[in-house]
Amino acid sequence: MKQILPHPLAAAGLLLMWLMLTSFSLGQLVLGTGVALVAARAVAPLEPQAIRIRNWRPLPMLFVVIVYDILWSNLQVGRQVFRRAAPRSGLVEVALDTRNRAALAILAVVITATPGTAWMGWDPRRGILLMHVLDIGEGETWEHTIQNRYERRLLEIFG
Repeated sequence: MKQILPHPLAAAGLLLMWLMLTSFSLGQLVLGTGVALVAARAVAPLEPQAIRIRNWRPLPMLFVVIVYDILWSNLQVGRQVFRRAAPRSGLVEVALDTRNRAALAILAVVITATPGTAWMGWDPRRGILLMHVLDIGEGETWEHTIQNRYERRLLEIFG
């Protein structure tokens, strides 16, 4: 059954959404069922790998660091806006040791959620993260911050 319909709940949800967006009729039910089945099969190869957390102990401290950095960045960006000083923005390359997809995904969310920074790209061959920074300051400072505040803890968590 799993090979015929790999995601039954997704297919049912898609069919329900289809019927809510169109007028309910036998033709729309048949067409919506076909679309839902094809879509559910199409996303089957996109299923993510299972995430394995090897060490839970660094998680609370990582959470505290992330919340602190987001709050601090809000203050810094606010100062930049109210000072009306032109920030020196730019791109920063950060060499990372991790290749773990879960760790990289969390790092991408953290960087993008922190005001003044944005994840721009990832080069898996070289292990280089490209990020945009509103106030670049010293590029080495950003590399040090990402590696020591986030990556080190993520490596402890995911191994």
